[in-house]
Amino acid sequence: MNDETLSRERADLLESLATHRFFLRNTCRDLDDEQAARRTTVSELCLGGLVKHVTLMERNWRGFIERGASAMPDWQEPSTMEQFTNSFRMLDGETLTGLLAAYDAEASRTDELIRALPDLDAAHLLPEAPWFPPGASWSARRVLLHLIGETTQHAGHADIIREALDGAKSMG
Repeated sequence: MNDETLSRERADLLESLATHRFFLRNTCRDLDDEQAARRTTVSELCLGGLVKHVTLMERNWRGFIERGASAMPDWQEPSTMEQFTNSFRMLDGETLTGLLAAYDAEASRTDELIRALPDLDAAHLLPEAPWFPPGASWSARRVLLHLIGETTQHAGHADIIREALDGAKSMG
C-alpha cells in the first residue's frame, strides 16, 4: 500500500506518530553525547535515554502486533527489569547519533507495518505483567494508539529535560 492508497485511519496514525517523533527528536537537536546523557531532574531520565526507551518500546510493541505476547519481554525475569531500567539511560559507549539512528530504523519498520497490516482489528492477548488486567487483549490499532501516547508523553519529558539543560524548547 502506498501513501496515496492508505485509509484515512492509517494515514492519521502515521501522521500522528511522525509528529510526536519529530518533537522527541527535535528536543535532542544540537546536543553532544555528554549533554544527551545528563540528568537535569531528580529522575533517572536523560534525553538519550528517552530516545533509547521509545526505540525499545516501538520494537517490543511491533513484535507484539506481529507475533503476540511471546514477542514481548518476560516481566518475571530480573534481566528484563534491568533492560527496562537501562532503557532510560545512556550507557558507556552509546552515542546520541547511534541512538537516533536506531530510533529512525525502528520508526521506519513500524511505519511499514502500519502500511502493510491486513487488519488493524487483529488482536492478541497481552503478556502477563502487573499493569495489564489478566486475560486482556489489544488490537493492532490499540497498540498503535499506545505508541502514539508513549511517544507523546516522553517527548514532553524530553522538553522539560532540555529546557532545564540549556533553556532550549521544542516549540516556541
